[in-house]
Amino acid sequence: MSAKILVFDLETAPILANVWGLWDQNISLDMIKQDWHLLSWSAKWLGASESKIMYMDQRKAKDITDDSKLLKGIWNLLDEADVVLTQNGKKFDQKKLFARFVLNGMRPPSGFKHIDTCEIARRHFGFTSNKLEYLTDKLCTKYKKLKHSEFAGFDLWKECMAGNLKAWKVMEKYNKSDVMSLEELYTKLAPWDTSVNLSIYSEENICSCGSSDFVKNGYSYTSVGKYQRFSCADCGSEVRNRENLFSKNKKQSLRVGTGRK
Repeated sequence: MSAKILVFDLETAPILANVWGLWDQNISLDMIKQDWHLLSWSAKWLGASESKIMYMDQRKAKDITDDSKLLKGIWNLLDEADVVLTQNGKKFDQKKLFARFVLNGMRPPSGFKHIDTCEIARRHFGFTSNKLEYLTDKLCTKYKKLKHSEFAGFDLWKECMAGNLKAWKVMEKYNKSDVMSLEELYTKLAPWDTSVNLSIYSEENICSCGSSDFVKNGYSYTSVGKYQRFSCADCGSEVRNRENLFSKNKKQSLRVGTGRK
């Protein structure tokens, strides 16, 4: 058994409001004409083929603001997942979904751990940009974030909300592409990530890249311990054994030397 890792991405409708101008607007609640909701989502299980990618949107909804079917679909996947993988999902996707869940009277999905590639990029690197477009352009070779030039900028969202089926097809392609490029991006960043220990979901040690092939690579030291260090044969990520290899006398002398009893 290994962790079930769900890669997913959301697209939401904008808030529609009555405004007095283009700049420096302080929009009050009574100026809102229509609140935001889900437009679409795309998801796949990490490692599954491209043909297994899942997608739902509002193109056939009688009321585009009623996203209950989309919410049930993604809720079921989150409830099944051990880990979710997103780009900036801790700040956006997860919170947006949870807001829609509670507004629709839904209970929380089963607890899952969250890997966020944007968070990994911020923590470990100094990239020019941590956006998916930049990271996938620089790091990915097969899948890169698409630019929806046919419906540039906000036009894609506006046309989808107006019922333009051609725009919906572009949205589907765009949403699915984000998931595929995100998955590839994670394979590049996984050796640097220690946020989730995937070995707890398996009887054998599992690296963040998914490999179980480790080789000994010297030792790791703390102020009171010496531990066998291993490197993943596939990506080079390092892990260490939890057994302190120092002798009993050595452990005792170190505790005395550091003032510990």
